[in-house]
Amino acid sequence: MKREDTPLEGVCLLTPRVFGDERGFFLESWNENTFRELGLDLNFVQDNHSRSSQGILRGLHYQTEHTQGKLVRVTSGAVFDVAIDLRQSSPSFGQWFGTTLDATDHKMLWVPPGFAHGFLVLTPFADFQYKCTDLYDPSSEVSLAWNDPTVGIDWPLTGIGEPALSGKDKEGLAWDQAPKFA
Repeated sequence: MKREDTPLEGVCLLTPRVFGDERGFFLESWNENTFRELGLDLNFVQDNHSRSSQGILRGLHYQTEHTQGKLVRVTSGAVFDVAIDLRQSSPSFGQWFGTTLDATDHKMLWVPPGFAHGFLVLTPFADFQYKCTDLYDPSSEVSLAWNDPTVGIDWPLTGIGEPALSGKDKEGLAWDQAPKFA
C-alpha cells in the first residue's frame, strides 16, 4: 500500500496493491499491520455503506463528541470527496482538500478526527464505504454548509447544477457559527 500525504495535516490518500487478471481483482483495503507501518495506528469500531445518485451531496458532517476518523472509499461509481480542517491548533485550520475517489483506481482517503467531511456523487450512482474510529452520535452531529463562502470549496458542479441535499444539509451552519476543535 502506498501513502500520499495531502496539504491538510493528517489527511492522506492510500493506494492499495491491486492484483487483477481476466477474472477480476483482489485488494486488501484494511490490514492493521500495513496501516501501522504507514504511520496510521487506527482502531475502527463501525463500518458504513451508502449508495447515492448523481448530484447528491452528503455533508459536510462531523461530530463534536465521539469525533470520528474515517477511512473512506468508493466501490462503484465516483465521488468528489472533501475534508475541512476544524482543528484550531492545526497549521491547516480552515483549509479544505478535495479529490475524486472512484471504483477503478481503488484509492482511499484517511480523514482524521477533527475534520468535517462530505462528498458529491459524480456518476449515475456511487457506493461509498467508510470505516469509523468512533460510533455515530446523532446528538452531537453538525452539518457545515456545503457552499460556505469562507471555506470556498470548488465543487465540480458542471453538468450537475445545484446538488441535491438532505434537510439537515440544507440547514448547514456557516463557518463562523460552526463549532471548532481546540
